[in-house]
Amino acid sequence: MTAFNDEAVTDEAVTDDALRRTLGVSRRRFLSTCTATAAVAIAAPAFGASPALAQDRSEAAAGDRGRSALVPPHKRGIILYTVRDAVGRDPLASDLPSGFREVFKQLSRFGYRQVEFAGYGQHANAPGGADLGTVAGARLLRSWLDEYGLRAQGSHGYIPPSWPLTSSDLDTFKRFLEIANILGMEHMGTGADPTNTPYRADWDVAAEKWNTLGAIARREGIKLYTHNHDAAYDFLLDGGPLDAQGRPTRSSGIRKLEYFLKVTDRKNVYLELDVFWAHVAQYKFHTYTAHDGSQREDVFDPAALVVRNTNRFPLFHAKDGVVNLQSGLGYDMVPFGTGDIDYQKFFTRVGAKNYHNPMVEQDNAPSTTVPGQSLDFAKIGYDNLAALRACN
Repeated sequence: MTAFNDEAVTDEAVTDDALRRTLGVSRRRFLSTCTATAAVAIAAPAFGASPALAQDRSEAAAGDRGRSALVPPHKRGIILYTVRDAVGRDPLASDLPSGFREVFKQLSRFGYRQVEFAGYGQHANAPGGADLGTVAGARLLRSWLDEYGLRAQGSHGYIPPSWPLTSSDLDTFKRFLEIANILGMEHMGTGADPTNTPYRADWDVAAEKWNTLGAIARREGIKLYTHNHDAAYDFLLDGGPLDAQGRPTRSSGIRKLEYFLKVTDRKNVYLELDVFWAHVAQYKFHTYTAHDGSQREDVFDPAALVVRNTNRFPLFHAKDGVVNLQSGLGYDMVPFGTGDIDYQKFFTRVGAKNYHNPMVEQDNAPSTTVPGQSLDFAKIGYDNLAALRACN
């Protein structure tokens, strides 16, 4: 048995169409039942000297002050990795938005209020030059964020590779924290797992390291987070017979990141849930070999994990996928709101909408043949994020 969105499906008997019918109320069906409020959210954004504020006024005038929105206006964000081609574009060779400043301007016009950084590099011909990962560069970035009514909410920054920490790595880590503070971030993180192995002993070491780094970040007013793909939600190997290297070969049924949450300090270590990859994990990792050798099934429930650890998940990657059982992942990545992941159900279940910060992400948004595609998809993502409504 595999499962999607909390509904069990038999692999042998299912087609893509049949599988979609098991997903419950789809995003498209949900929008059709909430037409009145959704129409307000997907209206064209207002343009003007202060696009973000103009959008606020537009929503307020339409009677939508965020009361029914599953993602309030001030929490609608995007990770800049989605539009990395636009950030890196040569402004001298294109009329499209190029570099951080013009991309910020365009994202603000779409309605976004928050951004998550994925590096501080841009094209050398853009204002400020190629490398803005300095104190001076951060001040320039902050001035542009303020100009367009945006807030930097996080970044995939720097996690020292050494442990115990070398003095050089520690200095670099502190410099990234300084940059995060200049940019006004509450959070700084990484796009990699705390460790790449399935063994409990390695996750214990990773927890010790992250507890130390998280305490350093906390003293600087920053919440340190790890962003993870599907592998981190596989089952931890923590018992049973040992292999030739003396490592455990079976599991108690706890998943690697669940264990990481258990052994790290909740005041110092946080997570960013990539909802797409969590659903890939739901498809891939549903059976484990228990310590006694029996096969046991435990279908992963991403929303339930967040509910059990609400304050540990300040950020999400809002990334969508269309079911494809032949892909090996269970889903193909598509623009946010055009796929089969039930985000209306997910955001309703996790609640705490004024705490969580969803960042629209699409890894494959840039195109080699359609230069404006990533920004077009960013607008689609914003419109569909804004359209999600709580319906009675």
